[in-house]
Amino acid sequence: MALSACGGGAVASGADRVKDASGIRIEVSVRDGATDAGLNTGVRVTGGKLTDVRLIQADDGATVKGAIAADGSSWRPSDQLARGTKYKLVANAKDDKGRSATEQAMFTTVSAKNSFTGSYTPDNGKTVGVGMPVSFNFDKVITNKKDVQSHITVTSSSGQKVVGHWFGAQRLDFRPEDYWKAGSKVTMKINLDGVKGGNGITGVQSKTVTFTIGRSQVSTVDMNTQTMTVKRDGKTIKSLPISGGSPDHPTYNGQMVISEKLVQTRMNGSTVGFDNPKDSYDIPDVPHAMRLSASGTFLHGNYWSSPSVFGRTGTSHGCVGLRDNKGGGGDTPAKWFFDQSLIGDVVVVKNSHEQTVKPDNGLNGWNLSWSDWQSGT
Repeated sequence: MALSACGGGAVASGADRVKDASGIRIEVSVRDGATDAGLNTGVRVTGGKLTDVRLIQADDGATVKGAIAADGSSWRPSDQLARGTKYKLVANAKDDKGRSATEQAMFTTVSAKNSFTGSYTPDNGKTVGVGMPVSFNFDKVITNKKDVQSHITVTSSSGQKVVGHWFGAQRLDFRPEDYWKAGSKVTMKINLDGVKGGNGITGVQSKTVTFTIGRSQVSTVDMNTQTMTVKRDGKTIKSLPISGGSPDHPTYNGQMVISEKLVQTRMNGSTVGFDNPKDSYDIPDVPHAMRLSASGTFLHGNYWSSPSVFGRTGTSHGCVGLRDNKGGGGDTPAKWFFDQSLIGDVVVVKNSHEQTVKPDNGLNGWNLSWSDWQSGT
């Protein structure tokens, strides 16, 4: 709604298109009477300065906090508005001759049923490894993919081209052709407020997120030698003996990204399909666990196997094990690697008798070629 209100305290109604001597023009980012307004309603003024803006919840009279810009040209609420809520807005402005104008709007924000949001990783202010993609998971099916994607931009201070790729109708990931440059800053701008996602749903998010790429750490697990070589900024810093998947349960090949770090966790085979008594396991205190796939592949500490298996034999159900102590104490290979790792670091597995991990099984889109990645836009 962009209306010019009459000077001298007059109010322009929602149907008016009036210009007066003051020339004050107050613009509200939602039309009067809207029933699907976004959650970031703002006010702008030209030809004058805002003097007061009041936004009130119609049902209980609660005032929404907000701030007028230092130059008086705009106002925004301090936080996003609530979904499915009716509001009344009154904005007042004056020009340099003391003439005033007022604008009003009554509107209802979009309901939860008719809106969509996306949970995303990484979050603002985080420092992550060079393999960390930006990954959105939407709470509704998105059919207007092109428009939704166009309202999310990801850029890097390194100048790398960043492209989005859809995995189905509810997940959208972004990455460059090669791993992020160490030390670069990545900025994600989410401008989904008011964007139509399809099937009667409207976006409600508006936010800028910035995160930092840390040092480059890429570790390679060789199943032939049962070793893991850890490279930091291109230089080998350590070689560790591991015990990967057994011949019956080999570890996935491919580039996998650490998506979660847990000092200790429970691992129960029945939760990942190992229900046969022969294959079943339930370990309540697995130390130094780092998730590599959504389906349950971890790189973790192993205190229950004989030290002799590390560097020699694959014994796991598909995970990569490092020697550790019960409780995770002491100076062990597992603790060292856990302490040296970031969310977003890359672990590459090669020479396994298993298939390559699927690109949407965890944050593992690096297993798609660049041409295939770009074709998913």
